[in-house]
Amino acid sequence: MRVLVVEDERNLADAIARGLRRQGMAVDLAYDGSTGHEMAFVTRYDVVVLDRDLPGVHGDQICADLVSSGALTRVLMLTASGTVAERVEGLQLGADDYLPKPFAFDELVARVQALGRRATPAAPPVLSVADLVLDPAKRVATRAGSPLDLTRKEFGVLEELLKARGGVVSSEELLERVWDANTDPFTTTVRVTVMTLRKKIGDPPLIETVVGAGYRVSEAAPPSAPHERGNRESL
Repeated sequence: MRVLVVEDERNLADAIARGLRRQGMAVDLAYDGSTGHEMAFVTRYDVVVLDRDLPGVHGDQICADLVSSGALTRVLMLTASGTVAERVEGLQLGADDYLPKPFAFDELVARVQALGRRATPAAPPVLSVADLVLDPAKRVATRAGSPLDLTRKEFGVLEELLKARGGVVSSEELLERVWDANTDPFTTTVRVTVMTLRKKIGDPPLIETVVGAGYRVSEAAPPSAPHERGNRESL
């Protein structure tokens, strides 16, 4: 999931970003409304965590512009005022959710995750192909019942490939969906991550390279052979 945090209180913004990254999300930061407005329209984010009272471009304007653009991006608006009137006004602007400060971080995470599910086409709560199973909510992946020890980026890449349901996902799309803006787009980071992911998933291979296009997991992928499962379980 790709998230943009637009918050002028730098300590709070940095804390939100760190916490969301620990949940496996790719998070970009903007400390003022002008930067946040530009970033929100350059990259397709699943969720924008948006402070309402921002310098530069006001949070209300960013929210209204996102809504009028028809973007699928969901907006979680933050504000220091928690009055009913403020919440109603924020929702009437087109915000999908509203969270007054101070807030419990666990609640923020739960709301961002819920909005992220609404920002993309519905996918099964558990993704699977052959004997490979991935549970995004629990952050667990297994093959033939054996757990896979995946990094956050490996898990994110596998999730995006499985969500494509046999479709090809380009390196650029993976870079946009799994990594944040600090990643150099000209590095081999996607290729290296896919290579290590393939090794961890094991044989028979499930991730195909489509030359000149990207990667896919075929929905007709074969399960691992019994002796291969036994070998993995004995390691």
